[in-house]
Formats: sequence, C-alpha cells, structure tokens
Amino acid sequence: MEQTTDKEKRIRVGITHGDVNGISYEIIIKTLQDQRLIELHTIVVYGSSKVASYHRKTLNINDFNFNLVKKADQAHPRRPNIVNIHDEEIKIDLGKSTPIAGELALLSLEAATDDLIKNNIDVIVTAPINKKNIHSPNFPFPGHTEYFAKKFNVEDYLMLMVNKSFRIGMITGHIPVANIKGALSEELIIKKIKVLNHSLMRDFGILKPRIAILALNPHAGDDGLIGDEEKTIIQPAIEKAYNQNILVFGPYPADGFFGAAHYKKFDGILAMYHDQGMAPFKMVSFEDGVNFTAGLPIVRTSPAHGTAYDLAGKNEASPDAFRNALYMACDIYTNRMEYDELHANVLHPAGTEQETPHA
Repeated sequence: MEQTTDKEKRIRVGITHGDVNGISYEIIIKTLQDQRLIELHTIVVYGSSKVASYHRKTLNINDFNFNLVKKADQAHPRRPNIVNIHDEEIKIDLGKSTPIAGELALLSLEAATDDLIKNNIDVIVTAPINKKNIHSPNFPFPGHTEYFAKKFNVEDYLMLMVNKSFRIGMITGHIPVANIKGALSEELIIKKIKVLNHSLMRDFGILKPRIAILALNPHAGDDGLIGDEEKTIIQPAIEKAYNQNILVFGPYPADGFFGAAHYKKFDGILAMYHDQGMAPFKMVSFEDGVNFTAGLPIVRTSPAHGTAYDLAGKNEASPDAFRNALYMACDIYTNRMEYDELHANVLHPAGTEQETPHA
C-alpha cells in the first residue's frame, strides 16, 4: 500500500489578508513566526508580498519572510506561503479606511474562497475587514458570515463565538435592534438550535450537547409583565426542539445567566440578538476570541476582533485571537473528518454493501 506523503497529511490553511491598513498583516506574521505551526500545517496567505514587506519593515520584524508562489498547489509545506492577488504598487494608509483597502480585501476573499471550492486548501481563516469600505455591488453583505452563507447556498447557519469559557451563537445577526422582535419566530429559533446542536457534535466532538437559550426581555418577561415573547415564541420552540431529542433549556434572563456563571453548565448558548451575546463574550475574550460560521459545508474561522486601526503599525496588536482561529479551524476540520467517518461506518458497517449514489 502506498504511504501517504507528509504534504498530503497536512491540513492546508488559506488565510485572507483582510484590510491592509489595519493590523491584519501584523497578527498574521506574528502567528506564523511560531515554527510549530508551520511544522503542522501548510499555510497559504492570499495577499500581496509588497504589502507584507511594508508591514514587516514598519513593525521591524527581520526574522520572517514569505515564500512567494503563483498558486496554492505550489505551496511549500514547511514555509509560510503567499499568493499575490494584486501585483501593482499599493498605497498603504495605516489606520485609515480607503477604497483600495476594501477592494484588496475582497480580492483576497474571493481568491481564497475559489481555492477552497477547488479543494486547493482545506480551511479558511479570514483576517478582519472593514465592512464599510468592502461594501460594493460585488459584496452587498454585512460581513463574512453572510458572504459565505450566500456563496455556499446555505440558509441555516450560525455565527458562533468561541472562547475558553463558552460558545455563544446569535439567533438574529447583523440587524437593527428595532427589527429584532419582528425577526424572531418559533421556526427560526428551532433552526438555530438544530444548527448549533449539530455543530457541537460534528465540529467540537461533543456527544450529547447541552444548550441554553437566553430570553429576549428583561427577567425573561416576568411572566408576561414586560413582554410575552418568552411565552409565545421562545418557550414553545425550546419544547419542540427538546421533544426532538435535543438537550435544550431556558429561556434564561441574560443578566443572571452570566452573572451567576450558569454558562459553565452548558456546551453552547443561543442569544436572541447580536449585542446580547457579543457583550459578555468580548468582556472575557476581547483579544483571544474566535468567530466560527457553523452550518457551512466548509470550515471558516476568524479572530473575533476588528481591523483595530488605532493599533496599526505600532507593533502592539496581539495575535492570540488569530492564532486561536487558525488552530480552531484545523481542529474542526479534523473533528469533522472523524465524525463523518464514524457515522459512515455506523450507516455502512464493514462487510456490508453500500448503494451506489445516483449521478
């Protein structure tokens, strides 16, 4: 039997360079300086070698260089590689939002996503973008999450924030607060519960996840005195999901849930809206949290922070969140392979015939 080569066994990580005027190149380079990471994974950055050199010199980083390749399949397995998505000179305006920065962020994202679709890379880690300067007819999305959902034609997905303390997803995403109540429905909550439950099993290796649902109103509505959504929408959704053999509980008042550290009893949490989940998450992991898009057929992670224009070029940015995002993408990829192999064996035990799928 032919042995698998080192290059074939290694997870191929595609990295988008995000906004070139922010801290993206700093956190990417600082992360890739760790030789242990390079020894485990094949790294391909979709960006600009000229921009990388500019940031490296600005940050006074002298012991790091990218290996320039034309295509991802030419990547050196034991060196950090970069594919140029733009060959012309680029004006860098550190700490500023510029149209060219948005254009380059989109070029990088599209190139990496295309290679992911073609199986030239296995996972994708996205550096922070500026949602205003990247917005265009080619990117009419509020963020990466919605872009990938559209790209892979997925309706049931979940922005899942992960740190050492808890995993929390948002039932409603990037929408105005005034629209939250109208967006909530039994059906939507059940869909998000199912996405989270499956992700916790397949992506995080949890056999029987316990999920907590947060309330919408203060004090969970106080039995209808300050809102009845808990009674009319949220509780019925929880009961239906529970009756489908999902260990889901709530709704819990958000303040007491986090104040009393009840999150420690659960594998995953669902918040009703963006800030309800993001505020406690960023309070405990502003510099090391990870954003993972659950429900996609591909693995995509990102650091949970933004472009941090105020830190650009100062050599003060922490790479912790980006490093965590990279390792988490690889862990999730491995967990998925093991989960799928296990369930394939359960469905088709060794020695049994499998039906040939229809073309």
